[in-house]
Amino acid sequence: MRTQVAIIGAGPSGLLLGQLLHKAGIDNIVLERQTGDYVLGRIRAGILEQVTVDLLDEAGVGRRLHAEGTVHHSIELVFNRTRHPIDVSGLTGGKVVTASGQTEMTRDLMDARAAAGLATVYEAANVSLHDFDGARPRVRYEKDGRTHEIECDFIAGCDGFHGISRQSVPAGAIREYEKVYPFGWLGVLSDTPPVSPHAIVYGNSDRGFSLCSMRSLTRSRYYVQVPLTDQVEAWSDERFWDELRLRLDPEMASRVITGPTIEKSIAPLRSFVAEPMRFGRMFLAGDAAHIVPPTGAKGLNLAASDVKYLSGAFIEYYRDKTSAGIDTYSERCLRRVWKAERFSWWLTSLMHRFPDTAGFGQKIQEAELDYVVNSVSMSRSLAENYVGLPLNFGER
Repeated sequence: MRTQVAIIGAGPSGLLLGQLLHKAGIDNIVLERQTGDYVLGRIRAGILEQVTVDLLDEAGVGRRLHAEGTVHHSIELVFNRTRHPIDVSGLTGGKVVTASGQTEMTRDLMDARAAAGLATVYEAANVSLHDFDGARPRVRYEKDGRTHEIECDFIAGCDGFHGISRQSVPAGAIREYEKVYPFGWLGVLSDTPPVSPHAIVYGNSDRGFSLCSMRSLTRSRYYVQVPLTDQVEAWSDERFWDELRLRLDPEMASRVITGPTIEKSIAPLRSFVAEPMRFGRMFLAGDAAHIVPPTGAKGLNLAASDVKYLSGAFIEYYRDKTSAGIDTYSERCLRRVWKAERFSWWLTSLMHRFPDTAGFGQKIQEAELDYVVNSVSMSRSLAENYVGLPLNFGER
């Protein structure tokens, strides 16, 4: 087989890249080691920056998002059993975020790709990448007992943190930065109305962090900070709801509507960046290149901005016969990535209880929280980062 761009991974970043390239007339094939149903079954983030919403519109898959997504104008911080609203929209000149489940975004991209008759290979086993340091990259995979090979101009590695793309890079050509946090998030999904339909609620209490978010007006996503040694089986629904209420202010706790959980899991938190994000004719995008703790809701949005830069670079290459976008892809992405990493680390540090958060450390955290909610400049900084910095922020 021959294509212009071979895309590894059929998650949101791979599918979005494929859709943008298709609309620009650039041939592409998507390879995914899992089934389509498995991909749709992954429960992931659902807070979209305006940059991401605009990109979905550009790809032609934004209609259902606008019809069913919920726009958020504010967030709320809870500490010392008191709620403090942050007027995100007012502090950023009207910018907002949109709550919508990643699964629905993925489904829309899958449907658009199928409707266009584009090639997607699910259950592609033993994928391997070859010769991406030269002029004729190749991708091999196994399907139905046969080995297949794709010749291409470029490879886009959109296959996540554990994918083959980053693993294919020679050890001496890549540098990795990582911070692992000493706790995890116990998250539940429930078909219950959100405790606040207008804002994301971040809680800091002596019992640990909590987060109240939503996927729709009838489906909620809640989290509490737990030790990494905890097991999901130890957390009954009743125990979870009781713990969540204890970490909120009394008025909000009284408004939590409980019900059976339809998904429950514990996720560890880490910050991770791989540099660079380009290796000859192979490019990393999304979780293949970077991971952020979910506190700042940046993971999916960073993947979307990578795809924006990468799709633009490929379009310039084929349309304008210039490699300028390709040559600057890694640098441009990493400037934005590190800003998002900084924000996610800062918000995680601000809202969680760490093993050393006691005495002096606890007083510093309380002073920082008080400063954030009572300083217009600090509140604005939080709001600007939360809605997402412009793609060209800080570029020269």
